[in-house]
Amino acid sequence: MTNSIIGQYYPADSLLHRLDARLKLFASLVYITMLFTLNDVYGFVFTFLCLSMVIYLSKVPVKYMIKGLKALIFIIVFTVVLNVFFSTGEKVLFEAWKIRVTLEGIYITVKMSTRLIMLVVGASILTLTTSPLQLTDAIEFYLKPFSKIGVPSHEIAMMMTIALRFIPTLLEEMDKIRKAQTARGADFDTGGVIKKAKSLIPLLVPLFVSAFRRADELAIAMEARCYRGGGGRTKMKIMKFEPCDYKGLLFVCLFTGIIIIINIF
Repeated sequence: MTNSIIGQYYPADSLLHRLDARLKLFASLVYITMLFTLNDVYGFVFTFLCLSMVIYLSKVPVKYMIKGLKALIFIIVFTVVLNVFFSTGEKVLFEAWKIRVTLEGIYITVKMSTRLIMLVVGASILTLTTSPLQLTDAIEFYLKPFSKIGVPSHEIAMMMTIALRFIPTLLEEMDKIRKAQTARGADFDTGGVIKKAKSLIPLLVPLFVSAFRRADELAIAMEARCYRGGGGRTKMKIMKFEPCDYKGLLFVCLFTGIIIIINIF
């Protein structure tokens, strides 16, 4: 769990780090949308090449990305098993009792697993190359039109960013609690499902207590710095588009257009 890259920021001097956070958030939403429209090999290959180029430009080590996928092994394996043995199709490769492996099922499995891996890696690039403050400003920018109908855009953006930022912190805290409870004789790996569920109580209770304590400390720290929400607040750094941001927007438009053409033809 401590290998998770979601919510972490990797400081570096790269082109992606210098791009406007609003553009990166918009590009991430477009990428996720286009990823779920892919149907054939050509679309996946083109998306993989674009994703590889983005990772190269971000200067985030590939080993760091691969390490972050270790936390998703269970989900990937579960997806593979579910699609291989329970997908329907005409070309049967193996059949025993109620288990049936088809060529169509294997194709769906490869497609779903690839989509899941590319989804996590692509979405994590946003947080790896964008600081929490920049991400807060970008989310607030897109939520600002809703403030006219009473939606607290700044507060929502702040809560979303804090929640995203504390994912790796809570995972690290959970790992420490697990090791401490194991040293005291707790067993989390043996027994049936019910026993394993009961064994998680000594793990979850301290984790919730720690999470509430951190939230209280964060609230006190923000109040001590005179934080009172978004009303009347000014920004030290005003977001504005640079020439490289317009080039990035052009790249996003080209990527979207090519994916649409591939899906049509």
